[in-house]
Amino acid sequence: MRVSGAAASGLQATLELRRGQVEAALRRTVGSGRAPRVSAAIEDSLFAPAKRLRPILALLVADVLRGEPESVLPAACAIEMVHTASLILDDLPSMDDAALRRGRPTCHVVHGEATAILAAFALLNRAFELLGEGWTGGPDASVRSGLMRDLAAAIGLDGMIAGQAKDLEMTEKVIDFPTLEFIHSRKTGALFTASAELGAAAARARPAERHAVAAYAKNLGLAFQVVDDLIDVTGDAGAGKDVGQDLKKTTFVSFSGVAGAQQLARELVAASIESLREFGPKADPLRELANYVVTRTK
Repeated sequence: MRVSGAAASGLQATLELRRGQVEAALRRTVGSGRAPRVSAAIEDSLFAPAKRLRPILALLVADVLRGEPESVLPAACAIEMVHTASLILDDLPSMDDAALRRGRPTCHVVHGEATAILAAFALLNRAFELLGEGWTGGPDASVRSGLMRDLAAAIGLDGMIAGQAKDLEMTEKVIDFPTLEFIHSRKTGALFTASAELGAAAARARPAERHAVAAYAKNLGLAFQVVDDLIDVTGDAGAGKDVGQDLKKTTFVSFSGVAGAQQLARELVAASIESLREFGPKADPLRELANYVVTRTK
């Protein structure tokens, strides 16, 4: 499915609007505390140029389901804090040892490894503190408790941590497709799914609606990773991170080739969009987002 010029223009305007909302809300909520070196590391990492796709996904889901995206904005900020924390940790010398992230030197390169670790944990703690505090127009305490459980599960021993552990274990090894899918359904897909589910839950969605957007986001997250692997091979430094960083690992591209990975990304997006069938035209922003993910170049 190709995005028309008008749809692409409309989507870009929506992405810019929502990105601006997330940026402003993050500024209000992240805080500074009494550890200036850690705060400086958080500032550099959290406010580096970023697409903010995960929090935007939460906002779009809430908008499609209930037309109340602002009511989930703090939850969307929590997701972005968790995502940024995961990037800081992923880039460490003991993990991927990356030098460039979001177009800038990585956190540990600028601020040192110890400060980077503290910054990551500060972001994680603030994310869950934010969900626990509640906010005007947001869900009640029982719903927020569920949001915290869902987010913790997404990044826990059966989620992102499991994917990262397996990824490190399989470095410089040839792996099969189920293992590759296991890694990225957790490293990337789990937080995409959590973003959609948090947006739906905070918007008081019905169970069937939550199930549908979770299925949409699961395939969207995998498609995002496949395209990331393609960019790693075919892109340049304009991608904002170390190009070629994943050559020592089995990726969707090294497994399937460029053409095979491109086809897989298209199939995943098609499956993602199919999950939205019951929503009708009101879910078009989510369909457009899926097509944006599969056609992006950075």
